[in-house]
Amino acid sequence: MSEAVRDEKTKRRAMLIRASIYIAGTHLFAGFVILLFTLGGRH
Repeated sequence: MSEAVRDEKTKRRAMLIRASIYIAGTHLFAGFVILLFTLGGRH
């Protein structure tokens, strides 16, 4: 496998990991906001 192909696969894998972290973080933040609205709406 050439150096360019290996470098491209490494970049793609790093991008997928970063995107997964961003997506998971966004969902956690959205869940926290929904929790705040749920708890705040009880009064």
